[in-house]
Amino acid sequence: MIDRHLNHVPRLGRHPSRFRLAGTPVFTVMLGSCLTALPVIAQSPVMPPFGLLVLLSWRLLRPDLWRTWIGLPLGLFDDMMSGQPIGSGMFLWTVALIGIDMIEHRMVWRSYRQDWLIAALAIIFCIAGGLFFARITGGGNVRFLLVAPQIVWTILLFPFVVRQCARIDRWRVMA
Repeated sequence: MIDRHLNHVPRLGRHPSRFRLAGTPVFTVMLGSCLTALPVIAQSPVMPPFGLLVLLSWRLLRPDLWRTWIGLPLGLFDDMMSGQPIGSGMFLWTVALIGIDMIEHRMVWRSYRQDWLIAALAIIFCIAGGLFFARITGGGNVRFLLVAPQIVWTILLFPFVVRQCARIDRWRVMA
């Protein structure tokens, strides 16, 4: 009888390529940022920022994967894809990653609920900060209550995105 789980075990002496190890997380964040370009017609922002969700998922799932500065290039790419003012995602994502680093250095261990809370705070910060940047650059007089459903929807979607990143991570490290 053949065990179906054997094809998930890396072969002896085989290692995944450096591009697969380092490029897969970056590619998934960029793909998440590209999802905001889908033609969704709505009266208010309802589409969650998938690039941010994937970034937070990777950061909380694999803390040693990236340095804090990764928020700059990935935030720039997200700004270009989402239409936010250039620099807002760069700033907000980098500050969120610095905040996660500060929290991580104070905690000995974290549970899944604590990761969800950390992600929720980062999501609220980034979406509210994006609203602030849009307002100061002439984006109109948009109220916070307009983006509240987007914040709630994004926070509730976080566990699903973490699970998908964990599946991708298993594939990423297998040879």
